[in-house]
Amino acid sequence: MGVPQSWTATPAAAERARSVLAAAWTCAVTADGARAEFVGAHTVTDDGRVLLTAEQDGALHAAALCAPRGEPHAVLEFADVAPVPVRHRVRARLRLAGWFTSEDGRLALHPTRVVLEEPSGAVVVDPEEFAAAAPDPHVGAEAHLLTHLADAHPDAVERLTRLVGPDSLHGAVRVRPLAVDRHGLTLRIERVRGHGDVRLPFHRPADDTGQLTERMHVLLNQASAASCPRALQRQRTDRDG
Repeated sequence: MGVPQSWTATPAAAERARSVLAAAWTCAVTADGARAEFVGAHTVTDDGRVLLTAEQDGALHAAALCAPRGEPHAVLEFADVAPVPVRHRVRARLRLAGWFTSEDGRLALHPTRVVLEEPSGAVVVDPEEFAAAAPDPHVGAEAHLLTHLADAHPDAVERLTRLVGPDSLHGAVRVRPLAVDRHGLTLRIERVRGHGDVRLPFHRPADDTGQLTERMHVLLNQASAASCPRALQRQRTDRDG
């Protein structure tokens, strides 16, 4: 059986897109044939504009400012990479198309098209919803939380698999924490061939660190009360044999 949760909300696409943007530390920019890679060089305003520091005499700056005002002519690409080593570490890609203005010596992209690409498919996010959304409150701490869970508490990760259906665990060779947000925890289940993700939703959203700790304890308590999955029992027997 899966998790007996009554609250199963997941992040809205706009919130997920803003989280990708907030966590990314690199981006690729294409404008009128000019392309540049930025490392740790972007900031995001409350309304979703992306500010870049570009060389004043560079090709990107010239291409951005010479284009017709208000017409989409630039594309920014961001990758969301899992902090814990897993297969296929890119969890999502975000593409923002729009137009640039110059603000205090920096380029400001005004998004007119927002596309979030995840393993489940691509979603076009309404630019107004994107501008109004906020990133997940745990986006800045997620990397530390997941690496600590994976490295210091592998027993807890294994215990959480008791909340996963046996079909999802069939053939599993490794389970790792893939993502966490205010709505729940996602596990990556790796098999000899291929992999799959399983989400363990919280019973209600966690808006701060204290609430997130409590929600995780609830999941672990539920897992402790659950029976050990037969799939993992078979794996242990096979290894021991």
